[in-house]
Amino acid sequence: MCKTKMAVEATEPARRPPSSSSPRRPPTSSPRLSASQTPRFAPASSDPSPSASSSGGYYTSTSFPKHSSGTGASTGTGSSSLSGFRHSLPDNPVIYDFSELRSATNNFLAKPRHSSSSSSCWRCSLRGKDVVVFRRKFRRKIETSSLKELLGMICRSHLVSIAKLLGASVSGDNIFLAYEFVDGASLSDCLRNPKIPNFTVLGTWMSRMQVAADVAHGLDYIHNNTGLNMILVHNHIKSSSVLVTEPSFRAKICHFGTAQLCGEEDENDVLRMRAAAAAAEAEAQGGGGGGCGEITEEGAGEGPSASPRLKRSDSRRMQFEGARGYMSPEFRVTGVATQKSDVYSFGVVLLELLSGEEPFKYKYNKESREFVRTSIIDTARAAVDGDGGGGAEGRLRKWVDRRLSDSFPVEVAEKLVRLGLECVEADPDRRPDMSRVEGKVSKLYMQSKSWSNSINVPTNISVSIGPR
Repeated sequence: MCKTKMAVEATEPARRPPSSSSPRRPPTSSPRLSASQTPRFAPASSDPSPSASSSGGYYTSTSFPKHSSGTGASTGTGSSSLSGFRHSLPDNPVIYDFSELRSATNNFLAKPRHSSSSSSCWRCSLRGKDVVVFRRKFRRKIETSSLKELLGMICRSHLVSIAKLLGASVSGDNIFLAYEFVDGASLSDCLRNPKIPNFTVLGTWMSRMQVAADVAHGLDYIHNNTGLNMILVHNHIKSSSVLVTEPSFRAKICHFGTAQLCGEEDENDVLRMRAAAAAAEAEAQGGGGGGCGEITEEGAGEGPSASPRLKRSDSRRMQFEGARGYMSPEFRVTGVATQKSDVYSFGVVLLELLSGEEPFKYKYNKESREFVRTSIIDTARAAVDGDGGGGAEGRLRKWVDRRLSDSFPVEVAEKLVRLGLECVEADPDRRPDMSRVEGKVSKLYMQSKSWSNSINVPTNISVSIGPR
């Protein structure tokens, strides 16, 4: 009996007698954590609350928000997921020194990388990040304080379908915008490669639906879901401003925030639009040849106090930022970008994505010996509402890009074409807003997904954007 009792006492841990002031609690109510399970995201020496240790609404590397104790002890897995979530948040905006940009771009002698913009651009490394720097001219003068505030708001807008703006730098009349580098090719290059015209990486219907859904989602976010107390307009929607990444062929919209930071729109846009429209109407009624003169600002480039009044030059064209084929009728007259003009540009991109053709091109007519201008809008309207032979389905199959090998849901394609034609209505009031457009595209994407699953399209095929 003695030996057995001694053995039991040797194996049991030493127990402290219960204190009279604190009642003994059952061991299951307060589980102990091992060293590997101790949460590391809340330092004991500092207050981890957002109000005490956050910077600009985003937590620093040594502070995270408190977690409810009702969920139990945090494990190592939860800590790593929080760390990954923090790294996915946008960084605070950076105002780069101009000398820093000169050093990173080899005094701007590096070869431009992207063709997604008519402005000059360079790929370089800034503060350890791979970026693309775009140079643009100010359309109007912006105070430094207003520019910093605007940059801070835009940089905090973050979506997977939008190339992230990291910072900017100002030098004279130029602003340099630094965006994250996106490894991919522009949508225009994916659809039209002169070296291999009969091949496209977007050779399946679902790949094009994915691009359409991403662009619609990104533009709807810019218009309606940024959470900023301002109306945002992209003003540069075109196929060359959409980058397609591999291997999943996800699309990203480039140049977000350019219209605001370059001064392409301001609070006087409505007055300027009315003045330009009235001047154009007066010239048309006066028999001035039916052309529009160039609209500029008096004293442009003479300083922040330059007069915003409009004047005319001897040129017979409008002078503003825009791309042929993507400009809405009212934008061509006034030069004022609105959300409805963005919807028009998206409609052109959607029709371009379905047909693979340019917004408009010229074909030589042998009989008349003249070049005839053909528009993608006119050909799309003829495909769904024309009177040609073969019926509506036959006309649509001839209009859709032949490189899809006639493998696509005809009903979904027809609805997309009609949606694109709604977006390019001449009257901006008859165009839908992007929230409605995005909803329709998402619905058609799900229908296309069901169609794709029903025909068992093979998925074990690897495709590369680059030529082989």
